[in-house]
Amino acid sequence: MASEMLSGPDLGGGYLHQLTIDRTGEATTFTYHAQDGGQDANGPPLGPLNALGFVHPTEGCQFGGPRCWHRRFLLPFAETPKVRLAYNRFRFVLETMLTQTYGNVRPGVDAALGELVRRIAPTLRAEGVEWYVGGSTAARLLGAKLEPGDIDLGTSRPGVDRVAQLIPEYLIEPLGPTDWPSRGIVRGARAFVGTFRDGARVEWAVPIEPTPPRGADEWSGRPAHVRTLEVSVGGMAVRVARPEYALVRNAERKRSERVPVLSELVRTSGPDLHLLRELLDSSSLPAAAREALLRSVAV
Repeated sequence: MASEMLSGPDLGGGYLHQLTIDRTGEATTFTYHAQDGGQDANGPPLGPLNALGFVHPTEGCQFGGPRCWHRRFLLPFAETPKVRLAYNRFRFVLETMLTQTYGNVRPGVDAALGELVRRIAPTLRAEGVEWYVGGSTAARLLGAKLEPGDIDLGTSRPGVDRVAQLIPEYLIEPLGPTDWPSRGIVRGARAFVGTFRDGARVEWAVPIEPTPPRGADEWSGRPAHVRTLEVSVGGMAVRVARPEYALVRNAERKRSERVPVLSELVRTSGPDLHLLRELLDSSSLPAAAREALLRSVAV
């Protein structure tokens, strides 16, 4: 395997960065590397990169040393220019993303969502591509008083590619197969929609291998099987995942401050008890916690 540095060392967000490529025959792996840059990078950084999907390698990193973080992407060599653009935008907005993650600065979700909907909704509607807003942003759009950390989109396999094609200048990770620690190997992309100093992270992906269609899976890559409601964003109709998804997920993650807010939202939206029971049956919550959630949404 021949490993080649395409860019670096570069600075951004208190880290030193490198972009490398490894080629084995027709296979190509692009890697973002990042390590604490200290004073040379105006560091130390505000926090670790695992919150942004990065992992530590199991052994010392050839380019970044033993404490290097990395993200890997399996793409054709011809995608090199697009990878470079995404890598550079990632570096330029990293400080802002870390401030939003570890500081007291709220992501500019409302403005970013408005820009995102304006850019993608008309084209996806015209082309018949299904998509929706999920996660905590969906709950916020339905009226929950909470602050999402990012914007999660659900869509189909064609939709994953089309969204990336419609917002290329905002991408911070290139479109393609990659490893998301929370979801395994996916085909997806990430973007930071907004300016270098204000905006919000946007994520969307589908499993590499299709999953059975289940209403309890918010991210199956089968939008028709996800139960949604409709809201208006900038005068355009947008589908959003029902709040039962966010309720169970936040309960599993022990986000106790959000659970009452989401329970109230489920009640006011008119609970879908069939969906909620399906979500609870497939969750990691103990039986007592499941029963408590069911009682909490009783109308």
